Amino acid sequence: MKSEADIVFFGGAAGGGKTFLLLGAAGTQHRRSLIFRREYKQLEDIREKAERMYSDIGTFNGQRELWRLTHDGVKRRVRFGAMQLPGDEQAYQGQQQDFYGFDEITHFQETQFRFVTGWNRSDIPGQRSRVIAAGNPPTNAEGYWVIKYWAPWLDPKYPKPAKDGELRWFAQIKDKYNRMSDLEVDGPGDITIPGEKYPVKPRSRTFIRAFLTDNPVYMASGYMSVLQGMPEPLRSQMLHGDFMVGHEDHPKQVIPTEWVLLAQKRWYPKEFLDKRQRLDTLGVDVARGGKDSMVITPRYGTWFDEQKIYPGSETPDGFASLQLVVDAIPQGERPNINIDVIGVGSAVFDLAKGSGLHAFAMDARQTSFARDSSGALGFTRKKSEWWWKMREALDPNLGDDLALPPDRELLADLTAPRYEMKLNGIQVEDKDDLIARIGRSPDRGDSCVLAHAQSALPIATHLL
Repeated sequence: MKSEADIVFFGGAAGGGKTFLLLGAAGTQHRRSLIFRREYKQLEDIREKAERMYSDIGTFNGQRELWRLTHDGVKRRVRFGAMQLPGDEQAYQGQQQDFYGFDEITHFQETQFRFVTGWNRSDIPGQRSRVIAAGNPPTNAEGYWVIKYWAPWLDPKYPKPAKDGELRWFAQIKDKYNRMSDLEVDGPGDITIPGEKYPVKPRSRTFIRAFLTDNPVYMASGYMSVLQGMPEPLRSQMLHGDFMVGHEDHPKQVIPTEWVLLAQKRWYPKEFLDKRQRLDTLGVDVARGGKDSMVITPRYGTWFDEQKIYPGSETPDGFASLQLVVDAIPQGERPNINIDVIGVGSAVFDLAKGSGLHAFAMDARQTSFARDSSGALGFTRKKSEWWWKMREALDPNLGDDLALPPDRELLADLTAPRYEMKLNGIQVEDKDDLIARIGRSPDRGDSCVLAHAQSALPIATHLL
């Protein structure tokens, strides 16, 4: 609570007192506070703890999820909220709060967190504004973003590791792909960014690890023996606050997370690739304008090169997209170019064929006649076939020893889709349903799967 950071993550082991931290900060140091859980039904625990802390110093309006506190001569408002579905964060647009608290931060999407905290401010002179996030290590790939956001403390590969409680400053700037990206800077001073109208003011972050041993009440209750009896990796996550151990996959997850991690461990820089290996395929997932990205994945046999990512603003039409594809082809090589032709990709395919490139129209809606490796199961459509074949190739026992670039966003995309067993075969989750569930388009995963997929016959897009 005494940290001077603008954004604090207090997390790790279970039982460290994370929820009480949020309620205590809101009830003693801030005027207007909003504390979130991902789902409304998950607010029950916060309500019960707030009743214990606030009942003698304030009143609660259950309809508005609002506590009004006046115990120290200062009027304080503490509200509870939820963002269960992608897009629910829009309901909080423009709602000025000097304190935002997130209970179980790994349950939230990064887009939700960044959007809501954009209104972290106060018009009261001298009132501090800040964000505190609390939570345990992520139990699925959708929560991995917190490791990247607090990388100096949580990512062992980060080049400049930070100590618990140490302040680091970050500014949001546009990267080489014209996307907003975090840049660590030396201190709190404003920085000048070419092309920006105003200087950028960095915000400070820190991480403080929670331990069960910090909580004498739970220690006396014997709670440690409960955590010690949990199965791994949950035991290490909840008892030791270990952010790097494995997590539990959804039972219907198409590609197991551990398989992708093993493929990423096999990866090595391109300079060590056999010089005789030629570029086999480019997987091209096209975007035109908007917030999605165009992603190109080069594949050299079983080795996948680092993906080339371009914001939609750089691909306003088919000609611009095609030029990026051409730029990705080394001189003298003629790879297969697998282009997603649903939507804007059809124009890029037509232009590619007209330019004499070895392009293939990849239509995920087409009927599949393939079988899985056992020969027993079919697929409802081409998309399901491509994703399942990627799964089989990543199988550590029976697969092809694929080597994938160690990109956390690629990991999250490849492990996001789920599947169902239908009468006519395996059906992988519709893209629209997936986007609604995870709050983003899995562009990197789609492009990677396209690079691995068996090319269809070149066909005219007017037949699709």
